[in-house]
Amino acid sequence: MIHTIDRASEAEGAVLRAMFEARKRVFVDLLKWDVPVLGGAWELDQFDDNEAAYLVLSDGNGAHLASARLLQTTRAHILGNLFPELVDDDVPRGPQIREITRFCLDRSLHAADRRRARDRLVSALATHALAHGIERYTGVAEIGWFQQIQTFGWRCAPLGKPRIVGGVMLTALTIEIDDDTPALLAASGTWSASHAGSASLPARAKELTS
Repeated sequence: MIHTIDRASEAEGAVLRAMFEARKRVFVDLLKWDVPVLGGAWELDQFDDNEAAYLVLSDGNGAHLASARLLQTTRAHILGNLFPELVDDDVPRGPQIREITRFCLDRSLHAADRRRARDRLVSALATHALAHGIERYTGVAEIGWFQQIQTFGWRCAPLGKPRIVGGVMLTALTIEIDDDTPALLAASGTWSASHAGSASLPARAKELTS
């Protein structure tokens, strides 16, 4: 199931703990990012505050499968505060724009399950945006991951030329979200309606994916 967690939702401590543990296994243990680790077990940084929102996919036993963090772009966020040089023009900001960060697929998953979890999380991100008036996502990604994101089917484009930062080629990206997004994801084979919460979709999006 998909958990949407923000300051307005009920506390889901076990879900969050499992997510922070999974992030540590992926971003610190596997990818060797130099980021804070709390108690040797949880990956958290300065953006994991009360204003952050999370989409977390878990199995029937509450085990973490996939997750993403959403940051308001009207406040401090990764692209605007840490990597503004990746954007050719102004960093996109606004109440209808969120930054996707810490897109995390659990290391315990085999390839086929990882693909299913990825598709379910991408679909949930699209549904969440449509249900909450979010018109655009932004983000920072390594170039290889950015190229994968583009294949999901949604309207995704770079915000500037890729640059080498800390020995890694990074790019800033934007993803446009509208009523056509579910159909675009479906056309590429990414859309997962059963886990995206289709009841929350606008009528036009339901029609395009039915």
